[in-house]
Amino acid sequence: MILPPADPNLETPQLSEKPPLRDDTAFASGKIAVFQYSAVVIFIFLISGFWTLQVQNSQVYDERALHNSIKTVPILAPRGRILDRDGRVIVDNHSSFSLILARESMKTEHLKDIAQGLDLDYADLLARVRRYSLQPKYVPIVIKEELTESDLAFVDSHRDFYPELVKIEAQRRLYPQNGMLAHVIGYTGEVSEDELDNPEFAKYNPGQVIGKFGIEREYNDWLTGVDGEQQRVVDRLGQVKQVLGSKPYIAGKDLKLTIDLDLQAVAELAMDGPFNEEGIQYDHKNGAVVALDPRTGEVLAMVSRPTFDPNKFAVRIKAKDWREIADNPDKPMMNKAIQAVQAPGSTFKPFTALAGLESGTIDDQFSVDCRGGVALYGRFQKCWVFPRGHGRVALHSGIVHSCDVYFYTVGAKTGIEKLAFYGDIVGFGHTTGIDLPHEVAGIMPSPQWKLRNYREKWWAGETPSVAIGQGALTVTPIELARAIGGLAIGGVWHQPHLTDEAGLWKGDHPVQWTLNPQNVKEIIDGMYGVVNENGGTGIRGRLPNVEVCGKTGSAQLASNDFLKGTAAGHAKNMRDNAWFEGYAPRSAPEIVVVALFEHGVHGQFAAPIVRDVIKAYFDKKARLAALNQQKQQAAATIGRFGRLGLGIGDWGSGTRPPAQPAPPSTFEVAYFAGEGPAAPEPARPAPHRQSPIPNPQSPE
Repeated sequence: MILPPADPNLETPQLSEKPPLRDDTAFASGKIAVFQYSAVVIFIFLISGFWTLQVQNSQVYDERALHNSIKTVPILAPRGRILDRDGRVIVDNHSSFSLILARESMKTEHLKDIAQGLDLDYADLLARVRRYSLQPKYVPIVIKEELTESDLAFVDSHRDFYPELVKIEAQRRLYPQNGMLAHVIGYTGEVSEDELDNPEFAKYNPGQVIGKFGIEREYNDWLTGVDGEQQRVVDRLGQVKQVLGSKPYIAGKDLKLTIDLDLQAVAELAMDGPFNEEGIQYDHKNGAVVALDPRTGEVLAMVSRPTFDPNKFAVRIKAKDWREIADNPDKPMMNKAIQAVQAPGSTFKPFTALAGLESGTIDDQFSVDCRGGVALYGRFQKCWVFPRGHGRVALHSGIVHSCDVYFYTVGAKTGIEKLAFYGDIVGFGHTTGIDLPHEVAGIMPSPQWKLRNYREKWWAGETPSVAIGQGALTVTPIELARAIGGLAIGGVWHQPHLTDEAGLWKGDHPVQWTLNPQNVKEIIDGMYGVVNENGGTGIRGRLPNVEVCGKTGSAQLASNDFLKGTAAGHAKNMRDNAWFEGYAPRSAPEIVVVALFEHGVHGQFAAPIVRDVIKAYFDKKARLAALNQQKQQAAATIGRFGRLGLGIGDWGSGTRPPAQPAPPSTFEVAYFAGEGPAAPEPARPAPHRQSPIPNPQSPE
C-alpha cells in the first residue's frame, strides 16, 4: 500500500502540559467548598427558623395552630314573646334544630348529595351558597331550619363524610293556629338582599331572621335579641373535642299588646261562622272587624278575613303554599282592617248629619217628604225603599230608617266643601297612624281633590252620592272606627294603637274639635234608635241591659246603571258590601266596633258580628266585677277570722286548704275564655203593621 506524501505545510499538534479539567483537583475542591458552605447556610437558616417556631415564639404559633381547629358556632337568641293586655301568651318560641354550612370546610362537590339527603332543592342550595361568596369564610350559611328526625339522622350518620354540616339549637316562632291574629302579629323570615340595602336593616347579616310583617316588623328591634356564640375544638372530621367557652345570648324583650284575646276570639269566630240569609250562602265571611276603646285609642280586637297561617312563614315557606296564598283572589295577605278601602255606604250618614248641623245648614227639625226618591240637579235619586217611600222624615227618623232621600237633600244643601271639611276633621282621607306597617288611607273627595287628581271641576250633582257614603268616598274599617268613636265621645279622636309599652308608645296626640253637645246628642239618639227602636235597620245589634248605638250601611261596588242587564250584575263578587258601626254604652262609650262583611248585601247582616263583640266585652266586665267582689268578701271574711284568732283553712281546723291552680295563661285556653257569639236574634216586627216605616228586613 502506497501512502500519499505528507504535506510539508501541515503543523504538527502540540500536546498541552495542563491536565484535563475533569482531572483538575483544584477545580473540584472549589465546587465542593461552595456546596458545603451553601449547605451550612441553609442548615443554619433552618435551625434558626425551628428555634423561632419551637422556642422563641412557640406560644404565638401554638395559638395559631389551635385556631385552625376551632369553630365558632352561633347561639341564636330567642325573640321576645308577644302577650295580650292581660299577660296571656299569644306568640311564643319553641326549641328546634337548624343546620348550618361551615364554609371553611365546605366542598362544592358535596352539595348535591347534601341537598338530596336533606330534601332540599339543589339549585336553591347552590344559589344560596353563591350569595355568600363575598362574605368572610367564617360566616356560616343556614341551609335548613326545623330539622325533622330524618334530617337529624342523616346529619349524624354522615358526620364523617360531610364535616361542613353543623347542627345548632334554635328558637323558632310558635304562632296561634288557624291564622288567629295573623294580620296583627305578622311573621318573621330571613332578611332579603333588598332589605339588606335598606338602612333600616344595615346592621343585619345575610341569613339573620327579622320581622317581615305586622307587629313583628313594626317592633322588630324591640323583639330581636343579641345572638351569642360558642367556641369548639374540632378534629379534621369536624368532631367536637372540647368546648373552649361560650358567650351567652341576650333574649329579645316581651311585648304586651292592647289586644284582648277574649274579644279577639269572639270576633274571629263571628267571621268564621257560616252565613245563610235570603238565599245568600257563604261558608265563612270575608272582610274585617275592628274594636277600639274610643277613650284611649287602644285596639281591643282586629280581624281580617281570609287569613293565612304565619307558622308556614316561621321557616322557609314552601313554593306550593306560597302559590296557594298568592293566587287567592280574596287576598289573604291583605290586612283589610287597615288596607281595604271601600265605600262606607250609610255608615257615613251620621257625619253628613254632623256637617249639616254644625254648619247651621239644618237643625234637628228639618224634614223632607220621602216618596221613594227625589229629583236633584236634573237626575232622579232613588231611596233604597223605592218605589215605596218613608213619608215625612226628620233627622231622628232619617237616621233610624236610613232614608236616602233625607240625606241626599241634606248633602245637597250642605255642599261638598262642608262635607269635606268635617270629614277631614274626623279623619277621613288620612291614615290613622296605627302602629302597623303599610296602612292605607281612604278618600274624602272635595273640589280640590278632584282638581288635583283628575284636572276636572266638581259638579254639584256628585255631592248627593257622597252624602250617603257612595261616589268617590272610601274609608278603611280602622278609619271608620276612629271617626265614629271620636264623634260618640263628643269630639275627641284618639290615635289607634296596639301597645302601651313604655319606650315604644310615644303617647297620644288626639285631634279635638269643639262640637255642639246638642248636635252630638241628636246624632247619638238617632243611632240608638237604629238598634233599639222598632223599624230600626240595625235591631239585630240589640242587647239586653246594654244601650248599643249603631248604624247600618250597604255599599254598592258599582252603579245600578252599570250593572243593569250585564252578567256582572249577578256575580257574587259584585254584591253590595255590608257595614255596621256600633258602640256602647250610649252615654259614655267604652267600646266601638266596626264590621265590614264583604258582599254581605245588607248592613243588618253585619250587625250580629258587632253585637257579639260588644256582648263579650260587657260579659267579661261583669265577670271581672263579680270576681273582684268575691275577693273583697273573702278578704273581709279572712280578716274577721284573724281578729278572732281562728285559722283560715278548713273553716277553722287550722289546716291550710290546698292551693288552687293558677288561672291558665296559655293561648289555647285564652282562645275559648270569652263568651261565645250570641245566637242571632230574629228581627222583631213593628207593632203597627200599617205604618209607612218599613220593617227592618231592609238593604240597610
